Amino acid sequence: MTRSAYSSSASRRQFLSLSAGVAATTALAAAGCSAPGDGASAAEAAGASAGEKALTKIGLDYPFTQLPLYATLVKLSTAAAKKRDVSLLTTSDASSADTQATNLTTWVTRKVPAIVSFPMVFEATEAIAKRALDAGLIWVTYGGSLEHQSADIQFSFLKGGTLLGEAAAKWANEELGGKGKIAFLTDSTIQLGRERTKGMIDAFTKHAPGVDVVAREQAIDPDTGLSKSRAVLAKHPDLNLILGVTDAAAYGGFKALQQTGRKATDAKTFVGGQDGAAPSLLAIKQGTFYRASAALAPQDIANAVVDVPLAVAAGKANPGVQVPITLVGRGDTARIDDLLKQNA
Repeated sequence: MTRSAYSSSASRRQFLSLSAGVAATTALAAAGCSAPGDGASAAEAAGASAGEKALTKIGLDYPFTQLPLYATLVKLSTAAAKKRDVSLLTTSDASSADTQATNLTTWVTRKVPAIVSFPMVFEATEAIAKRALDAGLIWVTYGGSLEHQSADIQFSFLKGGTLLGEAAAKWANEELGGKGKIAFLTDSTIQLGRERTKGMIDAFTKHAPGVDVVAREQAIDPDTGLSKSRAVLAKHPDLNLILGVTDAAAYGGFKALQQTGRKATDAKTFVGGQDGAAPSLLAIKQGTFYRASAALAPQDIANAVVDVPLAVAAGKANPGVQVPITLVGRGDTARIDDLLKQNA
């Protein structure tokens, strides 16, 4: 719902998305976050996790506040929780794995009854998740899976990458005669990023084997996507395609191409990403060479943030979800408008 999204230790402290949306960062201004709030009593937490009491608090821990999806997700999840008579707590991790660990530990200590967390470093979060379960709390992993969890929220990671890679390959074969140059903006730090990366690279190289892969660069956010793409363009000014593990990174590539002289409507250029971020969707709608996004619906994600913990609390079998993903491109005006409305 991203690594790209992500050079090693530094990249682990950044990732992304979903997403939809995902700087043009108008969405980021739409909503804020708070420090970890007070949780429920131990008795309430244990009762909620067993489905014996109504779940009244859910903590959403989404550390990648630099991604446009963040503000939208907080806004929509808060509204979805309110409809279910649940209050939503948020963390302010500032894309720091250490801060995330501290905030999550605080929530476990305060016995926040249900925690939905997007781990920056999955291995390091495992112990915190175990402590949460041992304390009778609900733990929902966002964007992947942990050994210790009540359920997870995933986004058809491999499928999203595959859809994008196939669409770009089809375009390359039709518009470039199956020749040209491509750069991939990837992420290797978390499950979401690895699967998205594999999907887009495998699908593209399978269906457009005559296109030269000139770069595979770690990038999940707009700034890194911009800088990495400019470096590639310095060596390959005739680059035709940039595909990103997130729309945020791909949008950085989109800007890099324009800054180095490419017209926004160039017929021999293709940029695409994953998440369905608002800036990318707008660029597609406007008929630029940003041509496709494997998009998630923010409302679907927000509903999952609330519904999955509630399903766990109610004792439902298989409470985890796979949020659907669809490819949008030129001509998908109605779908784009709907996604943009959700991101507003």
